[in-house]
Amino acid sequence: MSLQQNNIIESNATIKMVLEKLGHTGSRHALTIFVINKNVVVGSLTDGDVRRGLLKGSSLDDSVEQIMFRGFRHLRQNNYSIEYLEELKKLEIDLIPLLNEKNELVRIIDFSKKKTLLPIDAIIMAGGEGKRLRPLTLEIPKPLVKLNNKAIIDYNIDRLESYGVNRFYISVNYLKDKIKAHLGDGKEREITIEYLDETEPLGTIGAASKISDFNHDAVLVMNSDLLTNIDYEDFYKTFLASNADMAVASASYQFNVPYGIFELDGDKILTLKEKPTYTYHSNAGIYLIKKELLNLIPKNSFFNATDLMTELIKLNKTVINFPIRGYWLDIGQHEDYIKAQEDIKHINF
Repeated sequence: MSLQQNNIIESNATIKMVLEKLGHTGSRHALTIFVINKNVVVGSLTDGDVRRGLLKGSSLDDSVEQIMFRGFRHLRQNNYSIEYLEELKKLEIDLIPLLNEKNELVRIIDFSKKKTLLPIDAIIMAGGEGKRLRPLTLEIPKPLVKLNNKAIIDYNIDRLESYGVNRFYISVNYLKDKIKAHLGDGKEREITIEYLDETEPLGTIGAASKISDFNHDAVLVMNSDLLTNIDYEDFYKTFLASNADMAVASASYQFNVPYGIFELDGDKILTLKEKPTYTYHSNAGIYLIKKELLNLIPKNSFFNATDLMTELIKLNKTVINFPIRGYWLDIGQHEDYIKAQEDIKHINF
C-alpha cells in the first residue's frame, strides 16, 4: 500500500477506523492521517489527537471530524516558497499534503525522503548515440550504461526526485525503446515521465521545443550522461536571487603555470606573477531557464543550449554562472567511464 493510501481516511470514518489505520504499518508515517471529503482535505489526525478526543469523552464510534485538527499545514500546488519549506524543516514536519486550488489532494510529500520540493520541471537529454563509448553502447544506449549496477540516468532522476522534482521530460532517439522500457511512465517512482521523440538529432536543447506547457515557471535542462551530486536547491536559490533568465552550472578547472609570468605593455614588463594558478569555468551541461525563454528555440531544428545562451546574451538577458562545488563528471569517453566506476563508490549523494 502506498504512502498516500496509508495516510488518508474519509471524513465519515469512525475514530475506531482511524485507530486501526494509525497502527496499520507500524512506521512513524502512520502517525499522521489526513482526512478527506471527496478528495478535499479537511483536516489531519495524529495519535495525540485521538487520545485527546477520547479523554474529552468522544467514543470509538464517533466521526473523526469531531477530533481532527482543521488548521493543518499544507502546500499549495505551484504556489509556495522555499522559505516556507525551510520553516517546515525546522519544525521537523515530515508529511505534508500538496493541494490544488480547490483544496483537493494532489499527493502527500514525505520530507523524510526529500531534501526540499523545488518548483521546477526537468528535461533530460538522452538521445545521443554515445559513439565514443563503443562497444559499450552498441546495444545499450549510453544513459542505461551501469555504474555499480545502476544506470547513469537513474542517478540523475533519483537525485532530482530527492529535491522534489516530480515531472520529467526525456528526449530520446538512439535505442529509445530500451530507455522507455527501463523508465516507463514513472508511476513506480511516483513521478511523471513523458518522452520527446527525436526522429533526427536536435542538439542539446532542441527537443525542448516539443513541449507545449510546463507545470512551473523554471525549467531544468541537463544531459543524461553526467554523474554529479550538485546541490539543486542552492542552484535554484541562486537562480532566483540573481533574477536570472538562465543559470549555467559549471565545473571548475585549475591550471598551474610552472614559470613566472610577465604582464606586458609592449616590451615593458608591468608585473611579474610567480607560478600563478588560473581557474577556468567550463559548461557542465546543466541549466535553469525561465520557461517562456524556451520559445526562442526553433521548432524541430538542431539547437544547442550554447546557442540559446548566445541568443539570450544578445538580447541583454541575465545569464549567470553557477560553479558546482561538489562532484561532476561527463561520462563521454572510456577513461571517464573507468573513473566513474571507481568514483561512484565514494560519492555522497
